[in-house]
Amino acid sequence: MTDHPTPTGPLRGLRVLELGNYIAAPTTGRMLADFGAEVIKVERPGRGDELRNWRLYEGTTSMLFRTLNRNKRSIVVDLRSEAGRALILDLLPHCDVLLENFRPGTLEKWGLGSAALDAANPDLVLARISAFGQTGPMSAMPGFAAVAEAYGGFRELVGEPDGPPVRVGVSIGDTIAGMQAAYGVMMLLYRRAAEAAGNPGDHSSGPPPARPLSERTVDVALNEAMLSVTESLVPDYGAYGVLRTRTGGRMEGIAPSNAYACADGRSVVIAGNGDGIYQRLMEAIGRRDLGADTHLQTNAGRWARREELDKAIGTWCGGRESTAVLDALSAVGVPAGPIYRADDLVADPQLAARDMIQRLDVSTGERMLEGVPFPGIVPVLRGRSEPIQSLGHDLGADTGAVLQEVLGWGDEQVAAYEALLIEDGN
Repeated sequence: MTDHPTPTGPLRGLRVLELGNYIAAPTTGRMLADFGAEVIKVERPGRGDELRNWRLYEGTTSMLFRTLNRNKRSIVVDLRSEAGRALILDLLPHCDVLLENFRPGTLEKWGLGSAALDAANPDLVLARISAFGQTGPMSAMPGFAAVAEAYGGFRELVGEPDGPPVRVGVSIGDTIAGMQAAYGVMMLLYRRAAEAAGNPGDHSSGPPPARPLSERTVDVALNEAMLSVTESLVPDYGAYGVLRTRTGGRMEGIAPSNAYACADGRSVVIAGNGDGIYQRLMEAIGRRDLGADTHLQTNAGRWARREELDKAIGTWCGGRESTAVLDALSAVGVPAGPIYRADDLVADPQLAARDMIQRLDVSTGERMLEGVPFPGIVPVLRGRSEPIQSLGHDLGADTGAVLQEVLGWGDEQVAAYEALLIEDGN
């Protein structure tokens, strides 16, 4: 059994049951747990969340799992069994939120459909994350975030213009969907609290009418999550017939703004696209001719000659160490910065000042590692990141404690339940 610190933060008192695997729903749970919600993560017997084995460099539990499931509790439940279904329904009256990211229809197949959830808790907020949403002709299709990024129009924008679309370096589709689900959960909880307190200006008498589960459900589709961050991709096409293409390190329609290689093998990002900033940049790189060119005084003109400008800036950067480049640009007020790697992040004084790199002891499942750096909690509420209370727990570490605390089980009931899991071959 793992000690679980008393939650702190603005969401203290909120209890969340997380049925999700992988990244999307666990991201939602992490965001809520980071700010004080008690998040009970339900994992399958034996293997647990498959994320435990993703990017596993040593031991039995990956740093990826420890990170995405921090500040949560882990219990083991076999959702495919009648006993597991009954246990979930017993827990739900004590919870405010249920999170899941299975293929639509999976909960219903397990006997956890709308009627069962409503009967268990008529105030429950349900957050569902799936590839294409709970409705529509593609709703039943499986799909990870990589597929959804393609369907959402995002993947077409990533990469060099003369190469194929590429993936960004993180599971961005899952992460954005998880963040949007957390936002949706908080909206519905806010509405529930406002209705319970009586909305300002509402002079009706009596308690608010009960809302059907459909009005207490957050439905996040991975492809729609990615569509939502494509900015003006769709209206630019509708209004002007423009089909945006990949621009590599550039920003569409904005120049000069790109990544440039330096003499020491490191690269920097330079954003010299403001009219005044552009003049200072050209002065700094010794290209007053480009700064004075009448055709380059506006962003439209600079975008048309972006290749020429990038070549000039790249030549200047290529002859200097990255630190010299950044010092020269900082001196004249040109926005620029290094492209950080992990070793840069853990040594960065700005991140350190806001506790955005936190060092904790962590088990690989086979040995204990001391002072491992983890990213802090975003957003900041009181000037510094909230402290990470705990990393993702070992599989089922909190099963007994949760059943005792939430359901009032005794030691014998817990022991019988754990024996049943072993007896079933898990």
